[in-house]
Amino acid sequence: MTTIERETRETRIRATISADAATTAIDTSVPFLDHMLQALARYTGLGLTVTARGDLRHHVIEDVAICLGKAFAAYAPPACARYGDRTIPMDDALVHCALDIGGRPYYAGPLPSNMYDHWMRSFADNAGATIHLRVLRGRDRHHVVEAAFKALGLALRDALRETEAAVFSTKGAATFRAEP
Repeated sequence: MTTIERETRETRIRATISADAATTAIDTSVPFLDHMLQALARYTGLGLTVTARGDLRHHVIEDVAICLGKAFAAYAPPACARYGDRTIPMDDALVHCALDIGGRPYYAGPLPSNMYDHWMRSFADNAGATIHLRVLRGRDRHHVVEAAFKALGLALRDALRETEAAVFSTKGAATFRAEP
């Protein structure tokens, strides 16, 4: 289980990830974000507990992405599969997500919603993940964004799967040391 808390003058966020999918409880004060995080939890197969309050909808959405990104980065086991790739059809929408949770942040979209495109970028930056989202089809923004969260969830499920091998990289484990 991993918990990240973030408090600023603008927001108060608490995000927990656990292996128990039954523990999912989302309350961000932004109904559509709650809906997307419920989908993310369901498709990752993990428990997500997120509470968030803030002054502006934009600040809440962005800071939840930051906290969840940091939580996923801390939650990922060192010997995980690392890569995930999924495509989700949802009514008129067809969205593909390919990702690498190997510590190199990068995001390529876009989604047809600036706010949720920004969510994905903030999540990728803080998760240390490379995330490529391709909207292959879709007219309804709700369907496209929801398909993106579902594709991200399934790709994360694959990437977080523990493997028998050591760190899944030709470089091995990267270590960093800071000196005062």
